[in-house]
Amino acid sequence: MSAAPRTPEDPPISDGTPGVPGEAGTPGASGTPGTARTPDTARTPDTARTPGTAPVSEGAARSGTSNVLPVLAEVVRSGFVEGHHRGSLVVLAADGTVELELGDAAAPVFPRSSNKPMQAAGVLRAGLDLAGERLALAAASHSGEIFHRDLVQKMLVEHGLDAGQLQCPPDLPLDPVEAETYLASGAVRDRVTMNCSGKHAAMLAVCRKRGWPTESYLDPGHPLQQLIHSVVEEAAGEPVAAVGTDGCGAPLMAITLTGLARAFRSFVLAAPGSAERRVADAMRTHPEYVAGTRRPDTWLMREVPGALSKMGAEAVQAVALPDGRALAFKIDDGGGRALGPVLARALGLLGVEGPVVTRIGSAPLLGGGREVGEIRAAF
Repeated sequence: MSAAPRTPEDPPISDGTPGVPGEAGTPGASGTPGTARTPDTARTPDTARTPGTAPVSEGAARSGTSNVLPVLAEVVRSGFVEGHHRGSLVVLAADGTVELELGDAAAPVFPRSSNKPMQAAGVLRAGLDLAGERLALAAASHSGEIFHRDLVQKMLVEHGLDAGQLQCPPDLPLDPVEAETYLASGAVRDRVTMNCSGKHAAMLAVCRKRGWPTESYLDPGHPLQQLIHSVVEEAAGEPVAAVGTDGCGAPLMAITLTGLARAFRSFVLAAPGSAERRVADAMRTHPEYVAGTRRPDTWLMREVPGALSKMGAEAVQAVALPDGRALAFKIDDGGGRALGPVLARALGLLGVEGPVVTRIGSAPLLGGGREVGEIRAAF
């Protein structure tokens, strides 16, 4: 019996390739680039916007028309450009100033799982003493591999909890390769297998430690979620523009892409021993627990010293380097297959090179079982 379709917290990855299984290309530089905005023209987000409404840029408000975002990636099949992925991207210099902006990086977005490092820092600030693999898993969108599932179970037992208290939905492993093995074994969807289960286990554990209600730990008004809200605002350097519900059921705070890049930058530059630095160090030391053995976040943090990387659903990505350079982008249509090529090109703009960048950027298109084209960056 085939599995029912699902909407994961992060896009599925197969054989190490971002996006659609089997469709993974060398980043290109063709296409019409978006207009780069210099730091002095960056805009301030509309913090008075009603939660849930779509952001409108100042330029769009003035003209009465919606902005058309630039093409960040193009789909080329048999030499014919058959599609485009538009979006917004921001690159920060080491001093935190905006070095490049494509599209509208000042419009709030839901970072989805790119918010997880901030959620993990909130758990630490609330008083839970996590470290090593456990802290990395608290900030993870894990692939559902055996070592992920085993550690989630251990974390629950260590804090007197059980899987029935997790409020993330039952799911299959996020990694399609792992999902095939999992289903072949006769296993079914489970809360522990869901890619956000490490985050939920950590949230439950700190609620148990603090005596906070565990049955309502996902309520936006819960003390833990209020603390996380504050951590997000502090890290991003801006107010949360809207609060929604993530795919796993947890509260989701909207910030700008510039704010997201600033947040990641703040984590790698945080003082040793601070909650933010502890999260960054755990993620960078144990990247396989943040993602999985076939995931770009793992490759990048393993092969680029000091890099902090976290992907989010709906094609969001944030990266910070140890000297404070950072980037964040979102593919507007949520097309996860464009993540790799766009990320590889953006890393190149930060001066990051090497086999891992080529690997991340590879996104070939297949026809009849052979490579006939690619998805490539267009900026």
